[in-house]
Amino acid sequence: MEMSPSLPDRRAEQLAAFGRLLDVLDRLRAECPWDRKQTMQSLRHLTIEETYELSDAILRDDLPDVKKELGDVMLHLTFYAKIAAETNQFDIADVLNAQCEKLIFRHPHIYGDVTVQDEEDVKRNWEQLKLQEKGNSSVLGGVPVSLPALVKAMRIQEKARGAGFDWERQEQVWEKVQEELAEFGDEFAHADPARRNQERATAEFGDLLFSLVNFARFANINPEEALERTNRKFIRRFQFLETEAAREGHRLADLSLAQMDVYWEQAKKLPSSALPNQPPE
Repeated sequence: MEMSPSLPDRRAEQLAAFGRLLDVLDRLRAECPWDRKQTMQSLRHLTIEETYELSDAILRDDLPDVKKELGDVMLHLTFYAKIAAETNQFDIADVLNAQCEKLIFRHPHIYGDVTVQDEEDVKRNWEQLKLQEKGNSSVLGGVPVSLPALVKAMRIQEKARGAGFDWERQEQVWEKVQEELAEFGDEFAHADPARRNQERATAEFGDLLFSLVNFARFANINPEEALERTNRKFIRRFQFLETEAAREGHRLADLSLAQMDVYWEQAKKLPSSALPNQPPE
């Protein structure tokens, strides 16, 4: 019977694998024309793409693909450190040691004498310690400007909660959702679009979305993940509609909405495994 390696042996294998990656990257940077040409700026959009591919694999619960995409992201992270090391700015050791120091500093309940009761205490401490590190004057100063709006709303609310600014009960948040929905509805109460104030309607819709994100947070739902799952579900059902219509000799452009809805209702009744599982081209 083959024995699993002990933790020290496995750690040695992990360190050796990481060292091998650094060695491979050193050689590629020295000998490969493409790798030698790369800069932080040229890699940036590729890193974003690789991160989204990792996210897709996680949502699919495809662990072999998660492993592959993690490798791609790891390569990018080491590549940035390699580029910085070439101008004596910092290297991968500086990056990892700084991260270790940050984690130790932000976990005083593990590495210090701070006592916490639950994960909410940990989050509050984390945000306060983060403020000390960066010297920000605002709790919200650490939210990246370029985050997608839905993710940014979630992070803003989490950070405000860490400072003690939050609703007390889920029922209050739901009431706020209903209030914002009514205010948005008021902007569309007039049958005449000419009487509609588009700027005000846009603002009210933003308020409604923000309140829904707030409620999702209280319900322990990640709104970004929830919306992406719905996107994928819609894609699979719509592709079923396209496939079935074509199989019966129909072009979508020639079908009425009622005719298309017949295929859609069929798709809704099928299990996910029976629907197309390919992303749109």
